[in-house]
Amino acid sequence: MKKIIFAVLCGLIAACPAFSADDAPAPIPRVSIFSTSTDWEAVTGRQLNEYRGQFMGRSPLIGRGLMLYYLDGFPCYGLGGSVQAWIDPRGDASHHLRLACVAAPKTINFAWVHAARDADDETTTGILTCEINGDGGRDFVIDMANCTRGPDWDDYE
Repeated sequence: MKKIIFAVLCGLIAACPAFSADDAPAPIPRVSIFSTSTDWEAVTGRQLNEYRGQFMGRSPLIGRGLMLYYLDGFPCYGLGGSVQAWIDPRGDASHHLRLACVAAPKTINFAWVHAARDADDETTTGILTCEINGDGGRDFVIDMANCTRGPDWDDYE
C-alpha cells in the first residue's frame, strides 16, 4: 500500500509543470486602513477632551425636518450615540452633539437628509457645513442659520 501511494505521489509531482518565480502570479496589493482618529492624542501630542454642541436657530435648510449625522473630521470625532440629531422646523433638536476633540472645533460637517423625525434609515443627500459659535470652551452652539449646504453625494463622482 505504501508503494502505491508513493508511486501516485511521484506521478503527480512529475505531471506538474515546473515554473519559475517569473511565472508566479503578481502579488495582490493589500489595502490597510488605519484611522489616525483612533489615537489623535499620540499623533498630535494633545489631550482629547469632550465637547458638547447644542443646536439652535431656524434656517430654510431645515425644511420639514432635518436629520443630521456628524462626520468625523479633525480636530474631533463623534462619541457614541450622540452623533445624530433631528432638527424640527422650529429649530429644536432631538439630541446634543458630543465630540472628543484635541482642540475646540471651528466648523463641523454633517451628512444630512430632509426627513420626518423617525426616518433614521433614509439615505443622506450630501454635506452640510456649520460654523461653530463658542468661546473656545467645552460647550458650543451650532446655529442652523450659520450652516451652508455643501456638495451632494452625486457630485463626488
